[in-house]
Amino acid sequence: MSKQREFSNKMRTYHRYLGFFLAGIMAMYSISGIVLIFRDTDFLKQETLHEKKLEPGLNAETVGKEIKIKKLEFQSVEGVVATFQQGSYNLENGDVAYTTKALPLVLDKMTHLHKAKSTDPLYVLNIFFGLALLFFVLSSFWMFLPGTSIFKKGLYFSAAGMALVIILLLV
Repeated sequence: MSKQREFSNKMRTYHRYLGFFLAGIMAMYSISGIVLIFRDTDFLKQETLHEKKLEPGLNAETVGKEIKIKKLEFQSVEGVVATFQQGSYNLENGDVAYTTKALPLVLDKMTHLHKAKSTDPLYVLNIFFGLALLFFVLSSFWMFLPGTSIFKKGLYFSAAGMALVIILLLV
């Protein structure tokens, strides 16, 4: 067997078993990627009512920090009740009632993993997965021997895919 064919067979084997190993995480990333497209809507989000007791007489910025709502602004103050987009705050006794919208627990965990930052504990998983996907891209060129018709067709499809990427980047 030629060295080129031997190398091609090894790449096919690595490609196959890495694909099987990563099938679950690829499904997770595809589902969370689709869900993230709708992150600016309420699609699949569940509304939850929260009630808390804060110190009385706080300003909007402090209330926002306490209940973890960024850029909270009081829309109106009527008597002792200040209202904001998500709820209300009683200036006199410190009672705050507000609603939040969040994805169901499993989808929420999946989307957080999908958009992990370097400060998140599992960011290494994202790096590994990105490198594995890059391996899939490169190893696919060794799935078939150069000179065969299927390899040539694969190159045409690769060129078309790269053209699509360029078009998408320019739009």
